[in-house]
Amino acid sequence: MQALVSVVDDDDSVREALESLIRSVGLLARVFASAEQFLESGAVDKTACLVLDVLMPGMSGIELHRDLLSKGYRIPVIFMTAHASGEDCRAQALSLGGIAYLIKPFRKSELLDAIFSALKPNERQG
Repeated sequence: MQALVSVVDDDDSVREALESLIRSVGLLARVFASAEQFLESGAVDKTACLVLDVLMPGMSGIELHRDLLSKGYRIPVIFMTAHASGEDCRAQALSLGGIAYLIKPFRKSELLDAIFSALKPNERQG
């Protein structure tokens, strides 16, 4: 089974661009406009890597990650944000086990490298 990369971001253009990028390298991608939408989608159990915007209306990316951890999910998470000012936020995200913390706009290669790094432990399960 092919690994699913789920993207949660409230910006339509970011979701579309990342979905296209992820699919262009042969991975499955699903996109969600909010943390709540992701949680309700049924994709949580199928997600091998989660790309999360830090700041979103409603539940933030960090809150979503905490929620997943509290429920026993250990999905590798790549955080991204357009707000470079939050060093505390970066430290918090990485201390929770985030694989990477990318500042928008980031290079496509940065995201893909982080995704492939996150998926490495799962390669043998496919």
